[in-house]
Amino acid sequence: MTTASAHLRVEGLAAGYPGRRVLDGLDLDIAPGRLTVIIGANASGKSTLLSTLARLRAPLAGRVTLDGDDIAGMPRRSLAQSVGLLPQHPIAPDGVTVAELVSRGRHPHRGALGRWRSDDARVVADAMVQTGVADLADRPVDDLSGGQRQRVWIAMALAQQPRALLLDEPTSFLDLAHQIDVLELLRRINRTQGTTVVAVLHELALAARYADDLVVMADGAVIAHGAPGDVLTPATVGAAFGLDAVVIPDPVTGSPLVIPRTHGDPAPAVPSLP
Repeated sequence: MTTASAHLRVEGLAAGYPGRRVLDGLDLDIAPGRLTVIIGANASGKSTLLSTLARLRAPLAGRVTLDGDDIAGMPRRSLAQSVGLLPQHPIAPDGVTVAELVSRGRHPHRGALGRWRSDDARVVADAMVQTGVADLADRPVDDLSGGQRQRVWIAMALAQQPRALLLDEPTSFLDLAHQIDVLELLRRINRTQGTTVVAVLHELALAARYADDLVVMADGAVIAHGAPGDVLTPATVGAAFGLDAVVIPDPVTGSPLVIPRTHGDPAPAVPSLP
């Protein structure tokens, strides 16, 4: 089932902590219905941006809009029905089962009395099927592997039925196979449901492979934004990460592949992309 995609926009945004602005004067248009990946060095402002998009952090200046409406003025329940966030280190209550945790994603859609409806059960079951965790429904979340737990958290976010899904480093601490597994899942959600997906990633090769749009951040600013092939250049990698690198086409996908260079390395055998 497809849903209307959410259009998120950042205008003149300043955000951060008391006495310290991490972001200042940031503008960003996140295209609806696309898979956008945010990359950048540590402390570049990625997580601050994501939490501000979800209204977990109030802007110090500027605004975030959802389909043209300032999210600062939206009722909390209404915003939660449209925007879902999977934080970097989610914590499940002790002893909670997979089905119980996924069911918590329905809270924004339940009425004032919090009654559980048959439609809620259907959505939860569908979310577990989509993420491949239906057979784990009765197991405690604490007993699962890292890859399984991440799928359960994504299932909870899907049960929320958001039109925009924000994920802060959803592949952290996973081995390569499970990283690809999670990113394939996110791309499938994006393609089949039309959900706007925004994810912070560290692995540049995977970011370039799966993103429709890349947002590159450095020192609290967006220094590049566009298609991976246009954005991920040696100059951009140098500015964002302080790396001397060559960028070549991935031999499997054709997407940009960043190869770091260190002092004394020989000249690359394959010419770098411009």
